[in-house]
Amino acid sequence: MHEILILIIILAVFFDVANGWHDCANAIATVVSTKVLSPMTAVVLAASMNILGAFLSTAVAKTIGTGIVDPKAVTDVVIISALLSAILWNIITILMGLPVSSSHALFGGIAGAAMAHGGSSILNVSGTIKILTSLLISPVFGIICGYLFMKLILKLFGQLGPGAISKYFGRLQILSSAFMAFGHGSNDAQKSMGIITMALVSGGVINSMDVPRWVILICALAMGFGTLFGGWKIIKTLGVKMLKLEPIHGFAAETSSAAIIIASSHFGMPVSTTHVVSSAILGVGATKRLSAVRWGIAGKIVMAWVLTLPACIGMAWGIQKALTYYHVG
Repeated sequence: MHEILILIIILAVFFDVANGWHDCANAIATVVSTKVLSPMTAVVLAASMNILGAFLSTAVAKTIGTGIVDPKAVTDVVIISALLSAILWNIITILMGLPVSSSHALFGGIAGAAMAHGGSSILNVSGTIKILTSLLISPVFGIICGYLFMKLILKLFGQLGPGAISKYFGRLQILSSAFMAFGHGSNDAQKSMGIITMALVSGGVINSMDVPRWVILICALAMGFGTLFGGWKIIKTLGVKMLKLEPIHGFAAETSSAAIIIASSHFGMPVSTTHVVSSAILGVGATKRLSAVRWGIAGKIVMAWVLTLPACIGMAWGIQKALTYYHVG
């Protein structure tokens, strides 16, 4: 029993590392593409702020741990299957340079493995709807907030010359990048916290979904460690291929994204930081002109988003059935 629990913790930490590696681009793609910071400096800044953000709250962890399925109704094999499917999807999309949602991957993994174990009746319908709603609506807010915030900035500072705008917003973009990384840590690190705490409850080690301090610490460090790997293909996709960014655009996209993510963390709503920042970039780009956005690249990103849930549900279902067949756990 304890060996399986240790395996789950290791997998959850590995998922956190992969999440940090995959989603590092969310915080630094714009600041690197605009050449405000060197890639290595940006990565170290993002890693540090991710760790700090992970200590903000545990509301999202509790939502993940109880919102999809009752932790006492699942088995260790369900949790292992969910983590393996999410990790595999993260690795596949990292190698392809596609900024997809680790949150969607984990949600799909838990749902698929749980249904393979106990059918659809095992799912917490109200909690699932809440999570799905937050995941689906947040990109809409990203586009709207990115567009409106960029319009506001242009109204207030548009009379400045291009050189002055680049100078001032280049400095401000360092702050917005740090803000975005903090927001990412506040939401995404909690997802692994929720998984580990779910496993501890399922295994009878603890009695409630109150996240232990040691779980917060290891998930924060794992997220920061994963961020140090970069995620350069995704940075190129977000910061270069989709839209030609300048410091003012990067500042607008990062600040509006971070505000949405931190507010969501406060209310315990697990959102996709990838979807929020990608859609905010689209919103910011639309203020220039619609043709400024490379919609072909954006279309590939959206297709990857659409595929994430069914792909991870299917993988987790298959992994759970295979592990059960071979009497693992």
